[in-house]
Amino acid sequence: MVMIKKIKNFASDVVAEMKKVSWPTKEQLRESTVVVIVVTIIITAITWLFDTVFTKIITALFS
Repeated sequence: MVMIKKIKNFASDVVAEMKKVSWPTKEQLRESTVVVIVVTIIITAITWLFDTVFTKIITALFS
């Protein structure tokens, strides 16, 4: 019985904490998503550029 009481207390604590959470609006979520996608594309492009440059350098040095 003690375990069941602990589980119920935990569940009610979780519900109480979730009510305190400040959830983003749809617009904030959309803006954040766009930022993440743009930054990911930029980092991917930079990584591709460095990889291409270093590949050409290494190929030129060892061929």
